[in-house]
Amino acid sequence: MSCDDSSGLRRMSSSDKKTMSDSATPEDTIRKSHQMNGQSMEMKRQISIADNSLFSAKAIRCVVLWYIFSFTTLFLNKYIVSYEKGDTTMLGDTSLSSLSITCITNLVLFLSQSQSKPSNGHQFEIKLKNFTKNLLVVGSLRFSTIVLGLIALWFVEVSFAETVKSSAPVFTVLIARVVLGEKTSLLVNLSLIPVMSGLVLCSAFEMRFTLIGLFASLATNLSECFQNVFSKRLLNVEQYEPSHLQFYTSFSSMIVQIPCVLILVDVSHFVHSIHTEKNLLLTYILAGISFHCQSYTEYILLNLISPVTHSVANTAKRAFLIWLSVIIFGNPVTTQSWIGTAIVISGVFIYNKTRQLSSTKSTSEPHYSSLLQTETHNV
Repeated sequence: MSCDDSSGLRRMSSSDKKTMSDSATPEDTIRKSHQMNGQSMEMKRQISIADNSLFSAKAIRCVVLWYIFSFTTLFLNKYIVSYEKGDTTMLGDTSLSSLSITCITNLVLFLSQSQSKPSNGHQFEIKLKNFTKNLLVVGSLRFSTIVLGLIALWFVEVSFAETVKSSAPVFTVLIARVVLGEKTSLLVNLSLIPVMSGLVLCSAFEMRFTLIGLFASLATNLSECFQNVFSKRLLNVEQYEPSHLQFYTSFSSMIVQIPCVLILVDVSHFVHSIHTEKNLLLTYILAGISFHCQSYTEYILLNLISPVTHSVANTAKRAFLIWLSVIIFGNPVTTQSWIGTAIVISGVFIYNKTRQLSSTKSTSEPHYSSLLQTETHNV
């Protein structure tokens, strides 16, 4: 065979391939599309599993730092409110002011980086456009979470407040049903019974129990759950960075809190307390810095793991804070309260396990259905 013949065959072969690709039927196109969708969903599922791991090195570092700063913030807040007789509203405003001042550095760094990256500059412009909406939502939620949490510490012990906050999965189910229309399985709903029963047992035998403290702790839970859901949406959907989200929520919360400071706080009494108690101002500043570190590490962790995994880590943190608060503050705890605390923590872990199984099942169903659909087209 001559070179001309072989080149002609090669030209014919490429021409035939082009003709065959042009004459592809719609069924072939649909089949290839389903195959690509199935592979894409499987790849996303594997990436999601890897990204949501709590045992990665970066996630473990964030968890350790989050636990440490959570305890220092809780200890300083309890010390200011109960022992120094500090004002809860001013404490919250000081914490948010410290957050805003600290985050300005991160914002300036981001602006300097975005000048060399047009895509980042475009994203930042979109975020500024939506800043008013986020100010109303996140600012109000963060303000209410901080103030209600401080009110709870005023009326009840730290161990009881943290036990009540361990019932956060219950509020997550309610919020998901009302806001997102998400329905939970019967097994998940049944797993909430130990959480509620343990909470009732703790409340019934708490030596320093008040209805105001209970309702403030429950309201803190509700506000914090809304805040976490919306923060996760901003991190994933609107592609906020943890530093940006930290700045927006802190600054907007401080703005929302200004009217409350003017109405509720006796500024002259606060200034007099600062001059009288020399350590009070330093304690306010340390509490604000500690709260900034706690919030920032939590946002980084929330960006690394799934909400279910974050809930598990948060539950373990509650148990850690309960034990440390009893040891350091010497809170009187009855045997029934210890039993109730153990039931609440165990119930939350059971809930998270059933929730994770339910989420895994719902995630795998579209993947298998796409594979079945692909196989049908192949046949």
